[in-house]
Amino acid sequence: MHPSLSVSVRPAELRDAAAVAAVHHLHVGSTESVSPRQVAFWREAIEYGEPQVHVALEGERIVGFVGFDRSRDPKSKPTMGEVWALYVLPSHHGQGVGVALWDAAREGLEDEGCTHVTAWVTLRNERALRFFELAGFKREMTTLRTALVGAERVEEVRLKRAVV
Repeated sequence: MHPSLSVSVRPAELRDAAAVAAVHHLHVGSTESVSPRQVAFWREAIEYGEPQVHVALEGERIVGFVGFDRSRDPKSKPTMGEVWALYVLPSHHGQGVGVALWDAAREGLEDEGCTHVTAWVTLRNERALRFFELAGFKREMTTLRTALVGAERVEEVRLKRAVV
């Protein structure tokens, strides 16, 4: 972590929805601005806890977030968790923000009784693949699939590890 960077992680609050949507939009947005629909999605997720959302703050500024819950994959066991989303502002890459968010998600999944956790990552996102692999996740190449992200088709692979 950068020596001058002090980041805290806490559960997201409804007032965080627009900032969470903005961080997410930076990575997957296909339009120039965050849409009201994107903000509404994150507001609903925060309100109902599906997924659970935690935010990383530098001071009062949200610099990243993680969404996690039980796995959405069909036929997965109730003890299988999933990191639904983990995004950090590009200005804060490589400074320990992602690790702090992963730690919060891991603790939350453990509290929920999950023994294993997965994450779906696009094959072209080398930074995310490297992050999850450094966090102990292993690629499951038999899970390769094509997904629609916005209006674009992308190849994704599932990564998996034990929660503890």
